[in-house]
Amino acid sequence: MTHFRISEAAALIGVSDDTIRRWAADGLLQSAVDASGRQVVSGRSLAARSLALAPEADESSPIRRSARNRFTGIVTAVESSGLVAQVELQCGPNRVVSLMTAEALRELDLDVGSRATAIIKATNVVIETEKR
Repeated sequence: MTHFRISEAAALIGVSDDTIRRWAADGLLQSAVDASGRQVVSGRSLAARSLALAPEADESSPIRRSARNRFTGIVTAVESSGLVAQVELQCGPNRVVSLMTAEALRELDLDVGSRATAIIKATNVVIETEKR
């Protein structure tokens, strides 16, 4: 079973180290002590907890989407040249870059500091991991 140190677990789901420790103390995460004497939490319990934190779909919204990958964050850069624009979002620890038309940029009224959500529909997603 995969285990993560407190700081790793916190970084993975975007909460503080103290939150992970509190959840472990409250029994919301399975925890143990590793061979070096550090507290670790199980990857399986961390995954379950992160799903519980995920925002639920707004059932009152009349809009339905086939795309399930949504990242809300803050616009950190906007560049527009001719017909094309590039917008960068910082969504927690993740950077998302979007290319769009300059017209779409104007219609969305995006500027550095704006809140925005990137909705991604991808049929080709590459997943990587470290060797165990």
